[in-house]
Amino acid sequence: CSSDLNYLMFILFREGNLMKKSLIAVSISFTLLNMPGVAQAVGDIDAGQVKSGSCASCHGADGNSMMPLFPKLAEQNEGYLVKQLEAFKDGSRSDTTMNSMAAGLSEQDMQDIAAFYAAQAVSENPLPQVNPDDLDDIDDDNSLSESAKTAAKQALQDRQKALMTMGYDVYRNGNLDNEISACIACHGPNGEGNEPAAFPALKGQHAGYLAKTLTDFKTDKRSNNPDNMMHMIAKKMNAEEITAISYYVSAIK
Repeated sequence: CSSDLNYLMFILFREGNLMKKSLIAVSISFTLLNMPGVAQAVGDIDAGQVKSGSCASCHGADGNSMMPLFPKLAEQNEGYLVKQLEAFKDGSRSDTTMNSMAAGLSEQDMQDIAAFYAAQAVSENPLPQVNPDDLDDIDDDNSLSESAKTAAKQALQDRQKALMTMGYDVYRNGNLDNEISACIACHGPNGEGNEPAAFPALKGQHAGYLAKTLTDFKTDKRSNNPDNMMHMIAKKMNAEEITAISYYVSAIK
């Protein structure tokens, strides 16, 4: 018993020393991170505006793209933007245009461009419409009476409201039946994202781009997420939930 007790005391002493060393190492790490000489690269907004000139044709001069399948970059978290540019540069995220655009960027270029876009205000979107062309088709359909046209338009409006309600519920509460996590946990109550974790801001993003992105995660077309978090979530979402989430998030201000 005495030898067992001595051995136990030795183990506790050794583990205690290891723990102290670990804590010292962590403290040193935090100290070094806060020292000016070893700080990570900081983006320059003015330099980023100049360097982002070639991005304007797709993403807009201020990061607010006009095309629904090209993402808005305005007000996006810097860490996320840098992470995506790095992925395009090393090929872990595949897009012919973006791979070539990012190929010549240095780490400082990425930081500068990200700083510029993060400093811009994202524009607001109009409320998304379910098949907006259907409204014109209803008006042009001479076989329908005026009351039938009114009823058909109301059905489209009701469908839109139902999708927005579903999107709000899934974003904030998830879907226990389908084991879908609430989006709010990573992307924030107002779609602002999480800068320290490099989780993207979603508010004001185009509904079309959001739907495409979720579908790409669902089908593994987009595969540069090492944690596989979005793949696991998107695979459990059906087409209606993807549409609903995209509609709701696009309208967040």
